[in-house]
Amino acid sequence: MKTLKDVISLKFKTSESEGVIFHGEGQQGDYITLELKKAKLVLSLNLGSNQLGSIYGHTSVMTGSLLDDHHWHSIIIERHGRNINLTLDRHMQHFRTNGEFDYLDLDYEITFGGMPFSGKPSSNSRKNFKGCMESINYNGNNITDLAKRKKLEPSNVGNLSFSCVEPQTVPVFFNATSYLEVPGRPSQDLFSVSFLFRTWNPNGLLVFSNFADDLGNVEIDTSEGKVSVHINVTQVKKNRIDISS
Repeated sequence: MKTLKDVISLKFKTSESEGVIFHGEGQQGDYITLELKKAKLVLSLNLGSNQLGSIYGHTSVMTGSLLDDHHWHSIIIERHGRNINLTLDRHMQHFRTNGEFDYLDLDYEITFGGMPFSGKPSSNSRKNFKGCMESINYNGNNITDLAKRKKLEPSNVGNLSFSCVEPQTVPVFFNATSYLEVPGRPSQDLFSVSFLFRTWNPNGLLVFSNFADDLGNVEIDTSEGKVSVHINVTQVKKNRIDISS
C-alpha cells in the first residue's frame, strides 16, 4: 500500500533493552522501523531516496530511556506526509523526515515483534522483541484482535501466546538499618554480582565484600544519585580503583 497518512499505536512492556517492535518495507527502498536500542525507543523512516544520492530520505529519531523496566508504555505515531508526531507516554515529539517524498510505499509484509530475515545485514543483527504488546492499531485496524481471531494470513511465526507472563522475581526491601549477608566463595578468583535496584535515596551502600587473605575489598554504592564502584587492593602500589557512572 501507498499511504500519505499513517496512524500506528500500541502499548508494550519488556525487560529486554533491544528488540524490533514494528517493521515494514517496500521495493522502492521505503521503510519504517520502530525498535528498542539500549532501552531507548528509536523510529527509523525513509519515504524514498534516489539512486543519484541527491535525495537522501533516511530519518532516525530517538526518545525515552529505561524502557526495559517491565512497565506498560504507550506509543502513538502520526504521520501526514513528511510531518511526524511521535508520542511516548504522552510526551510528544514533532519532526520532519529528510528527502522530498510524502508517500510511504510498503508493498512487503508489515511485522510486529520482529522483522523477517531478508538476507540484508540489517535484518540479522536486530533482535526480535521479547515481551508483551496490547492494543496494536494500524491505520484503524485492530491488529491484536485480528491476530487473535486468526483473520491475518499469515498471522504469526513461532511461539505467540495471547497472555502476558509476569517475570518470577522476588524483591527484597531494605530499611536504613537492614542488610543481607551471604556466604563468600573461597578459592575463587572471580567476583561477579548483578542485581536490579530502585530507591528514592541519593546515597547508600549497595554491596560490600572483603577479599580473602586480607587482599582488600570491593564496595558498590550510590552517591548523589550516581553509582560508584571502589576496589581497594592492599598489595599493589596503585591500591585503589574508583569507577563512577
